[in-house]
Amino acid sequence: MRELSDVRYELADNTATITINRPDRMNSFRGRTVDELIHCFKTAWASKEVGAIILTGAGEKSFCAGGDVKERAETGGYGETEWGTFEIERLHRIIRDVPKPVIAAVNGVAVGGGHVLHVLCDLTIAAEHARFGQAGPRVGSFDAGFGSAYLARVIGEKRARQMWFLLELIDADTALSWGLVNKVVPADRLLDAAREYAATINSYSPTALRFLKHSFNADSDHLSGLSHVAFDGLEVFSHSDEAAEGATAFAEKRPPDYGRFRG
Repeated sequence: MRELSDVRYELADNTATITINRPDRMNSFRGRTVDELIHCFKTAWASKEVGAIILTGAGEKSFCAGGDVKERAETGGYGETEWGTFEIERLHRIIRDVPKPVIAAVNGVAVGGGHVLHVLCDLTIAAEHARFGQAGPRVGSFDAGFGSAYLARVIGEKRARQMWFLLELIDADTALSWGLVNKVVPADRLLDAAREYAATINSYSPTALRFLKHSFNADSDHLSGLSHVAFDGLEVFSHSDEAAEGATAFAEKRPPDYGRFRG
């Protein structure tokens, strides 16, 4: 295992726990974070000891607040990466493709790109204080692939559009009633509940589970093509003045002024 700075990887009882470890930045991800997450998921994929994977965030405030908008405002990007490109789409793909169930343990805010990560996981357990939402149109970003089209598969068109067009945070109980999460537990029970899910999964046939995961994914895998188009479009958009206004306003803690970009 390489030296990790942004992510923790732990293996116990045939379960790999991957923790985004940037609590000072609300567990938002930069390029290095994404690289390390990919590395950890590939490690869990290859390990014959691992039957289930838990994804969570450090601390009690945030599961993941999405891309590090402060870094984007300061540098124009998400920092250096191993391959020279920001591999968030590759991370999305590996969460779906890893032939082992992935359980999101949402320990706080799951917003923006962090919300997309939990949606892509096979199961989600939320702490009672967890909050869920999108932020892209506020900060000059979007996810027009799995983060929106697949979200609509999970919770329905009207609710998915509500999340993206109004950018309201919803609480854990609402997320449960919408089918966005599988279970809500007290914060001090979150990881125990995730491990209980994992222990149950680990008692079952890994080959059967692998085929079931691929079968569930097959119905929506055409969205990967849409995801490619969406991320190519986002790459172009991210260099525009309109996108820069969103990131700059977030860093300066002021409302963005998008009026000049209409029409």
